[in-house]
Amino acid sequence: MKTLVHLSDLHFGKTDSQVVAAIAAEVRDIVPDLLVVSGDLTQRARKVEFLQARAFLDSFPAPRIVVPGNHDVPLWNVFARTFTPLSRYKRYIEADTDSFYADAEIAVVGINTARSLTIKDGRINVRQLEAAEEIFARLSDKIIRIVVTHHPFEGLDFESDDGVVGRASLAMDAFSRSGVDMILSGHQHLHRAGSSARRYLIDGYAALLVQAGTAVSSRLRQAANSFNIICVDGPEISVECRGWRSPRGGFETSARYSFRHGPDGWRLLD
Repeated sequence: MKTLVHLSDLHFGKTDSQVVAAIAAEVRDIVPDLLVVSGDLTQRARKVEFLQARAFLDSFPAPRIVVPGNHDVPLWNVFARTFTPLSRYKRYIEADTDSFYADAEIAVVGINTARSLTIKDGRINVRQLEAAEEIFARLSDKIIRIVVTHHPFEGLDFESDDGVVGRASLAMDAFSRSGVDMILSGHQHLHRAGSSARRYLIDGYAALLVQAGTAVSSRLRQAANSFNIICVDGPEISVECRGWRSPRGGFETSARYSFRHGPDGWRLLD
């Protein structure tokens, strides 16, 4: 069994210090096998914000997979945004924006969806999909395959395309060929977990789409700060959302799901 902690939308530069300390303590107590951070580590891609984010990440001993988000691209510096959009991210967080982790049970491919020519939208390109397919093709069929992006594959509701990553349908077709089991994302500051079949009708295939809320940012939208604990145990995956209890402080379980893999992909257990 493998335990993953999934954080997203840290937004250092606009954080709640009480939540930062509390979530750090929670993650260290969990002792995850892998820490996953699905983008927006900073608020405005400033050096000091990246240094704060890096110090936060380095406080955890677990290996990690991190991908950038749209907020990790400079907004006001037009030259940097155009020509070196992720230079600070690469310097202070991770040189490889499409990172990879694997062990005997799981394989995780990070795909950078942040783009310099958009303000908040994201996109996957064909080269990234081909690279992910090549990686997964080398793996045993028994390994659980996970993709991490910042921008999600679902809108705020099932009919909406707002915030959905560009070329999502093309990507899902590629993921179905590779047998991707789960896609982790953020961006919307909202926790959600369910089957891809709700939106993408691919015969005999259904992955898990798991979004994390904002972990430590004070930029709240519809929900409190939260993070996900994901347990991968063979043909079953459980997802627990830990939400911030304000004003009492601390985190508590706000949602829990269990999924099992079957002939048509992943489905929610009753």
